[in-house]
Formats: sequence, structure tokens, C-alpha cells
Amino acid sequence: MQDSSNNQLRRVLEAAIALAPWVVSMYLLYWLEYGKFWTTATPHRGKLSVLILAVGMVASFLVQSRFASRRRK
Repeated sequence: MQDSSNNQLRRVLEAAIALAPWVVSMYLLYWLEYGKFWTTATPHRGKLSVLILAVGMVASFLVQSRFASRRRK
């Protein structure tokens, strides 16, 4: 019983860690908008937003893949 709950807790923590880069990238976009660093007139704002989100999502995918490969061993 103890192993099962530890295993479940470990998976939840791994999922939270894997989602962290994506959440950080979303917070970065929020912070740039809230701090008025970006305006609607900022050149290439849309492309940079997509790039920031893509980097966060790829990083999350790589972390999750790493956890999955360690579980398979």
C-alpha cells in the first residue's frame, strides 16, 4: 500500500515538474504584457509570443520524455 501511494505521489510531482517550463513561458508572456514592456506596436510580437510558448512546450515535452524513459528502465 505504501509503495502505491509513493508511486502515485512521484508521478504527480513528475507531472508538475514537467509542466513547469510551459507555465513559466506563459507567465513570462503575462509579465511582459503586465509590465507594459510589450505594446501592440512592438515589432514581431506575435512571432515572439509563439516562439516563447513553443520553447516552453518543447522543454516540457523533453522533461516528460526523460521521466518516461527513466520509468521504462
